[in-house]
Amino acid sequence: MSAAANNHHESVRVEVRGLRKSFGDHEVLRGVSFTVERGEIFVLMGPSGSGKSVLLKHIIGLEEPDAGELLLEGQSIHTEGLRDRYRMAMVFQSGALLNSLTVGENVGLYLREHRLKPEAEIQRVIAEKLDIVGLKGTEEKIPAELSGGMKKRVALARALIIEPQLILYDEPTSELDPLIAITIGQEILALRDRTHATSIVVTHDRDLAFGIADRIAMIAEGEILEIGRPEDVRRSQHPLVRKFLTADFKPKQP
Repeated sequence: MSAAANNHHESVRVEVRGLRKSFGDHEVLRGVSFTVERGEIFVLMGPSGSGKSVLLKHIIGLEEPDAGELLLEGQSIHTEGLRDRYRMAMVFQSGALLNSLTVGENVGLYLREHRLKPEAEIQRVIAEKLDIVGLKGTEEKIPAELSGGMKKRVALARALIIEPQLILYDEPTSELDPLIAITIGQEILALRDRTHATSIVVTHDRDLAFGIADRIAMIAEGEILEIGRPEDVRRSQHPLVRKFLTADFKPKQP
């Protein structure tokens, strides 16, 4: 783990304890527990429908658990004012950019909405964050002009603008070609080293998971099957983990 993990002011510790969630008769999370240390890149990996994204929505506060609890720095996430004390950003699977706004307006939206800085300072910070993700000079473009990979990087810049202590990534490489996916993985590593933020990455992209993770939690059917360093997970003998790691998605022969 990088030295970033030791910087308590710029990262947070996240604990998930016995989390359960059902939608109707379908139990999506079945007593999920794990801890993410400060400054760590923690990857939740598993097949589609395994509960990864639902778990992420609990951490950001978009879903309420049926049972169990979530702790930030040892306090329940529902403690009054706790969310205001810690800066959390989420990079959505689609990028979630507003099509009616320019790239610069998308990136600076949070600062403008909350009137946190003078306009000239906001413009400077927007340019700085876009430069960090390799999109210098794109402020006046609109999302429709961007490739999928560029949209993801604009979403990263927007997350950076709040100087986050916790960044949540939902399938950051989905629908990207392999070379662009590698670039996004490199960006996630570089942003951790630059911001010292704790990062939780949800993905079914095995190359991404093993390329960036300090630790990986393998989840399937709402349960954690294996958790540990990438090399530990690779050696897992759990049949579902083996199946996921060795699946070869070859096209069917005609």
